[in-house]
Amino acid sequence: MTTPDELIAHYGLQPIPREGGLFRQTWAGPGRPDGRPEGSAIVALLTADDFCALHRLPSDEIWHFYLGDPLDLLLLAPDGTTRTAVLGPALGAGQHVQLTVPAGTWMGARVTPGGAWTFFGCTMAPGFTYEGYEHGDAGELAARYPAEAARIAELCRP
Repeated sequence: MTTPDELIAHYGLQPIPREGGLFRQTWAGPGRPDGRPEGSAIVALLTADDFCALHRLPSDEIWHFYLGDPLDLLLLAPDGTTRTAVLGPALGAGQHVQLTVPAGTWMGARVTPGGAWTFFGCTMAPGFTYEGYEHGDAGELAARYPAEAARIAELCRP
């Protein structure tokens, strides 16, 4: 059985600035004229005592489940709709081993209640840059998505 400590050591995982969790970039494609890589991929680890803060990106992001417990993703769409998707191995229960989050969608995640940790990956094309990352503001998001205000408060950090 793989443990979080083994994953941290094997991949050399480091804290994700502002967002939460631990990660390592495993691939970045060649650069484009706009300075972004053609694509990028990371592996990441979230534990039950941490969360992935609400954020949005200018490109689609594909999430991949690898190991551990399921991961709840709160998705706040530009059109005002919301949904929770679960990244995990139980396809018959509606979980996803791969899930695409459309560009411009606010996303935040935490290990499902009762779980301990999740090891997952994210892929983007064009690739990730910190300039494209937008960190969520709890007050602004709660005003736009009032039905999810409690969860928004749990998935935001200053």
